[in-house]
Amino acid sequence: MSNANTYDIAIIGGGLGGLCLAVQQAKAGKSVVLFEKETYPFHKVCGEYISMESYDFVKGLGVPLDEMAVPKINRVNISSPNSTLLERPLKLGGFGISRYTLDNKLASIAKELGVEVLDGTKVNKVHYGNNRFNISTSKGEYYGEIACGAYGKRSTLDVQMKRDFTQQKPSPKNNYIAVKYHITLDYPDDLISLHNFSDGYCGISKVDDNRYCLCYLTTAHNLQQHGSIIEMEKNVVIQNPYLKEIFTTAGFLYKQPLTISQVTFDRKPTVENHILMLGDAAGTIAPLCGNGMSMAMRASFELNALLNNYFDDRLNRAELENQYANIWHKNFSFRIKAGRTLQKLFGKDVLTNASIGLLKTFPKTTDRLIKLTHGKPF
Repeated sequence: MSNANTYDIAIIGGGLGGLCLAVQQAKAGKSVVLFEKETYPFHKVCGEYISMESYDFVKGLGVPLDEMAVPKINRVNISSPNSTLLERPLKLGGFGISRYTLDNKLASIAKELGVEVLDGTKVNKVHYGNNRFNISTSKGEYYGEIACGAYGKRSTLDVQMKRDFTQQKPSPKNNYIAVKYHITLDYPDDLISLHNFSDGYCGISKVDDNRYCLCYLTTAHNLQQHGSIIEMEKNVVIQNPYLKEIFTTAGFLYKQPLTISQVTFDRKPTVENHILMLGDAAGTIAPLCGNGMSMAMRASFELNALLNNYFDDRLNRAELENQYANIWHKNFSFRIKAGRTLQKLFGKDVLTNASIGLLKTFPKTTDRLIKLTHGKPF
């Protein structure tokens, strides 16, 4: 395509899935525009633990992880509200890096490769017709032969497209909020912890620049009951003694926590109105599984190969959409289902106490459950 503001690929959302796809397609010689409503660099609500399945892939994109000496994480401990502690090795393991650092680095690589990175740009509407997409943004009209949605868990575009999960009004107990801090803490570098409290759980692990990410998920009902995040943390979150020690000894690096609301785990179509979805726009794994970022990156890897076939005229649009939906389902549907199952075991006092007590008795079962939420290196 040669007209002004017209590209082979338009990517809506500049998180990991969108940025990784942009870098790969730019390397393949395609013209790419990427829209991101925030301005790089910026923080995101995210657990910031990435499964090692993605390590070589991220390095291959140009991120110097070895030189950055990112922390390697190979142990997990999980506590129940009654203080039962389960400790296990992580056979595959992961690494820690802040989204502030990683997303900004990938955006810089994309720009160097010729991607038109339009941060600070809101996408208002997407229309498909005559075999191309018309994308209306706060900076004008853009066109793409292919459009990809990598814009996160929930967007105004989802509402405009009337995606099924936006048509259901969630109840406060099935509608989640997430809260994130960066902290300084005397804590092991190789450990990720998951501490449960009433109607929620909190993860802590090290990232770059000698910081730790503390991120928790709980119900909107919990927040409504207590009126503010501070009161909820005081009356609910730190009732877990492990979390109380962390909250009282850590140095908090944000003046205010980062938050997101209306987090749901409903099923989502992988292709909607011919837009190819990836990352949380295609489906959200429970945060306790710690693999949403790896899933987004792997989706970009799989979609990149299909797009290469499409642009080489080995696939038409219908075949591209069908094959991508099938590959996404094969790679991620079981992991998401396993995540939903594990989500149900945690956050309820009696069930969580019983589950962790039982898993502590059967460590091999615990290892198998962890394996279900991880993929193989790619």
